[in-house]
Amino acid sequence: MSAKTDSMTLRRGALACALSLLFAGTAHAGADAPLPRDLPPFAPDKPLPVADIVQRTLDNGLQVWVVPRDGVPRVDYVLAVRGAGYAADAANAAGFADMLAGMLVEGTDAHDSRAIAEAAQGYGGSIGASSGADAIFVNANALPSHAGAMLELLAEVARQPSFPAGEVRLQQANALQQLKASEAQPGFKATRALLSAVYGDHPYARVQASEGGIAAATPEALEAAHAARFRPDRALLVIAGRVDADEALRMARQALGDWKVDGAPLAETGPARRKAPASHVLVQRDGSVQSAIRLGSPAIPATDADYVPLQLASTVLGGGFSSRVNQNLREDKGYTYGASAYQSPARNGGRVQAGADVRNEVTGAAIAEFFKEFERLGNEQVPAQELEDTKRYVAGGYLISNQLQGAVAGTLANNWVNGLPATFLGQYVPMVRAVDATQVQAMARKYWVPREQSIIVVGDGKAIAEQLAPYGSFTEGGAN
Repeated sequence: MSAKTDSMTLRRGALACALSLLFAGTAHAGADAPLPRDLPPFAPDKPLPVADIVQRTLDNGLQVWVVPRDGVPRVDYVLAVRGAGYAADAANAAGFADMLAGMLVEGTDAHDSRAIAEAAQGYGGSIGASSGADAIFVNANALPSHAGAMLELLAEVARQPSFPAGEVRLQQANALQQLKASEAQPGFKATRALLSAVYGDHPYARVQASEGGIAAATPEALEAAHAARFRPDRALLVIAGRVDADEALRMARQALGDWKVDGAPLAETGPARRKAPASHVLVQRDGSVQSAIRLGSPAIPATDADYVPLQLASTVLGGGFSSRVNQNLREDKGYTYGASAYQSPARNGGRVQAGADVRNEVTGAAIAEFFKEFERLGNEQVPAQELEDTKRYVAGGYLISNQLQGAVAGTLANNWVNGLPATFLGQYVPMVRAVDATQVQAMARKYWVPREQSIIVVGDGKAIAEQLAPYGSFTEGGAN
């Protein structure tokens, strides 16, 4: 989606590769690397070491969730402001929210960017902000002895950013350079075309940086957007770590209790479509020796009952090194360095997506192999051992990634933005364990139907047009 999302995807991919080797190594070990005999069985999944989450709502509507933990001597904060993310950007200013989030720590009414950074370091931690489709997140952490001071600093950057003209110009220049680098990447263009095909005119199609969004981020526009988007009655503060719940609530009231609601809220983002006609798009890239293939279709928001079963089905299909599409296209066929398939849910909709970057001469064959795996998942039940390995991989990855309290705070904040309750944190693994092979097969038949997938290819049409012909007519979706 955005450059930040691409970076997150890379980090998830690295974790996925490691975890697939750890939890699903038997799926592809085969005769070449047999496991030692008489290994003890895997231990059962352990619950997340999270105590009861204390939940309160302040008089101004701000929700506060506190997760006391006795582990690392640190306190982590996440302030999630719903409705402030990319979906709130104007159609001609895609990516504006990224500029808004980035400027929060670049100066306030009381401190410049250097003073903010030095204060955070002095508290033994850090502070920053980022944007997602449905929210802007402000993250901070500090030593317990400086927990109150750090929360005051977080409140300051969230409520009183000054958007200094010099800092805005610098961020615009940096963002334009980053956009230029992104535009040179076939995957960036392929994702942009796929988002348009899946979401149409919905705001979820406009989550990548754009020249319009960068140019629109003037100090005046940023100030107006901040005033409209940042509201306590659409915000959640998560506090996790070595802190007493009563003390955490006291600090929250002191730092953010006088944050006032001003004016009417922005309109809620409407639901994204659940069905869309399959589009076939070729984005011409003269002289390219590879084709960037992206396949996808509309799916579901995170609150849908199919969310967890679809997560299992998508992971079997393409969620790790041992997944079916990666073993097929990379290990068996040698078409690519890596192939993937996954679901991407948000608050008001979602999509399924698959893809790989392949050699020109196997572009059509790669699409055929993707579709073959989609059909196999729908036509044949996943064998018991493969499903068990996948459950261990999904559950294990979730448990590992949520060991640190900062990750727990981030997961809770993301769940809240997506409409999920605090209790979902501990419910996820049992829900994963409860999915059976019949449900996985049903998810494939419902969401991974080949004829319903849009096909996006970024490559040299002169070299690959004949291979694409069996899939229908392709419209031109962009230039070099």
